[in-house]
Amino acid sequence: MINQLIAATLPYMPKRLVWIFSKKYIAGVEVSDALRESARLNAEGCTVTMDILGEYVSKMAEADSYRVQYLDFIEQFSSENIRGNFSLKPSMFGLLLDKEACYHNIREIVKLAAQKNNFIRIDMEDSTCTDDEILLYKRLKNEFPQSVGLVLQAYMKRTLTDVKDMMEVHTADSPLSFRLCKGIYIEDKSIAYKGHQEIRDHYLEDLEFMLQNGINVGIATHDSWLVEQAMLLLEKHNTPKHQYEFQMLFGVSPKLRRSIVAKGHPMRIYVPFGKQWFGYSTRRLKENPNMVWDIIKAIFIRS
Repeated sequence: MINQLIAATLPYMPKRLVWIFSKKYIAGVEVSDALRESARLNAEGCTVTMDILGEYVSKMAEADSYRVQYLDFIEQFSSENIRGNFSLKPSMFGLLLDKEACYHNIREIVKLAAQKNNFIRIDMEDSTCTDDEILLYKRLKNEFPQSVGLVLQAYMKRTLTDVKDMMEVHTADSPLSFRLCKGIYIEDKSIAYKGHQEIRDHYLEDLEFMLQNGINVGIATHDSWLVEQAMLLLEKHNTPKHQYEFQMLFGVSPKLRRSIVAKGHPMRIYVPFGKQWFGYSTRRLKENPNMVWDIIKAIFIRS
């Protein structure tokens, strides 16, 4: 209850106070900040996924602005010696306003990434977007089979069925590519698993199906138990390293991250940055009020 109350009032707090917490989990405001942090992570043996913060635009002019930002950033990123790719949220390109315009905005970004021999990951948002984001992925994959992937959330009861349905566009030469995470949006129990171990179990069920069927998968979790179980599945199915990688968020669980890398597993870090950091931070806290104690520690415990 206290966590939820603090999370609800956070959007009304001064930005400089929120930044004390947020800077641990966001690379910075400028492109130069993201490039610097990405180079540092590369030096630690990690690849990166770059993400310009923003979501749920209210006008298509905002979506056009984000499209230009991504195109410019991909051009600039391509001139740097950094190992990484990009992710984006369809709602920031107008998914909830004009689905066809959203598709063309994202298609232009994926096309440029493909020309640069790079890759775009389509983030999965809340359940109002799920069907449209799966259709968007399948449509883009048909044209750019090596250059686009999708995020899936294990707590959604539909996820394994969705994966099986998408097998129609899966081939050995052009495999499906998913980032599998637990899921963070608040969803109704009628469509989402709620129990802690229940979500873990379905995560592993989804992951094993992907490994068995040659799907490229990003094992995105900070749960050490899930990491251990995933490693057992990788060993069980003798999964080659080009088919999987572990994925974690910027600033989260660095000790666990280093231990995974030390064991020789590929690791990718999601690196969010941009001027919309305040909205991103406050939304994430509403979705996960337990993060409030991280704020309190960040403010009162300097390390």
